[in-house]
Amino acid sequence: MDNNLTHLNNQGDVHMVDVGDRPTTRREAHARGAIRMDDATLVMIQRGETPKGDLLAVARVAAIQAAKRTWELIPLCHPLPLSGVDVSIESDTSLPGLTLSCRCRTTGQTGVEMEAMTAVSVGLLTLYDMLKAVDPAMTIEAVQLLHKEGGRNGVWKR
Repeated sequence: MDNNLTHLNNQGDVHMVDVGDRPTTRREAHARGAIRMDDATLVMIQRGETPKGDLLAVARVAAIQAAKRTWELIPLCHPLPLSGVDVSIESDTSLPGLTLSCRCRTTGQTGVEMEAMTAVSVGLLTLYDMLKAVDPAMTIEAVQLLHKEGGRNGVWKR
């Protein structure tokens, strides 16, 4: 694994890495995070009784849109032609709350880890936004990369 800070040039200035000479390979990344909430809030979601409608559908769309726009949010990310973005949201009574996971795919010269983690973060923030009037004490936690593959470093798993 290359531990050099590749976002710094020889003078120590921040720059966007030139990936033009890298081979094009299939890339995939999978990230996950959670939103912890009151038991009653989770029950409300499970029963479909939330005041703002189908918040799970809205959060999925927000996560997909965030993955597509990561390059606009994270200063040194490259715009990527995403070939797939899969988002799932599951109830977890042990939290209690919801887990949101995202898998992003592309064929390109740089990875999609930031797209997957941005999607998870924005999806969870959307859930918070749609539920904050009901449960302002919710917490977003454990946004993390679970798996990535492609490129010179191959496969990495948490």
